[in-house]
Amino acid sequence: MKKKLQILSISLVLTSVTSILHAEGNINAGKQKTTTCTSCHGDNGNSIMPTFPKLAQQHASYLQQQLHAFKDGSRNDPMMSAVALALTDEDIADISAYYAAQKISENALPVLNADDEDEKPTANKDIQTLIAQGSDLYRNGDLPREVSACIACHGPFGEGNKPASFPALKSQHADYLIKALTDFKSGSRGNNPESMMHMIAKKMTDEEIKAVSYRISMMK
Repeated sequence: MKKKLQILSISLVLTSVTSILHAEGNINAGKQKTTTCTSCHGDNGNSIMPTFPKLAQQHASYLQQQLHAFKDGSRNDPMMSAVALALTDEDIADISAYYAAQKISENALPVLNADDEDEKPTANKDIQTLIAQGSDLYRNGDLPREVSACIACHGPFGEGNKPASFPALKSQHADYLIKALTDFKSGSRGNNPESMMHMIAKKMTDEEIKAVSYRISMMK
């Protein structure tokens, strides 16, 4: 009951937030403007390298938000900041519309690497056990340690929340998700230590970060 109340209370807060309006982009124009994006994110937004995020089927509002953050310096990455700086508002809207219209690819079952196998207690768990652990954390959170359930913002199937600009997570690369959560935990991503993701990630163990990332990567 407490877990349900925790999820409900978070959802009520989120629905009270006024949505930010974003310009509608041109999909065809966006396709022509993604030539500099394809080397990292793939021809249709499905990156081959697991450390680069898939952009396909991501909400256009979220993609616009992030590109503007790279452009104005509120989110920092040497490569992305340089790319975004050269984009106009129209370019950002068009590129975001194009990637939002693409279909995200499915992932193969993750394979634990040598680093995972050397770490305790992860070493005593197989990938299916970790995915099950991640599924429980995604749905229910960890109330005693105040780790909020992912489902409250990102939806039961990892579809995100378009009006609130919360990103879709389903079928994202596990390696990228692990890096993103680790960066939130350490504070190296974003400039606001009081943001929701910083507050959640800093309470997660490394094993929980991996477990929930593996689970999300399997969502379809």
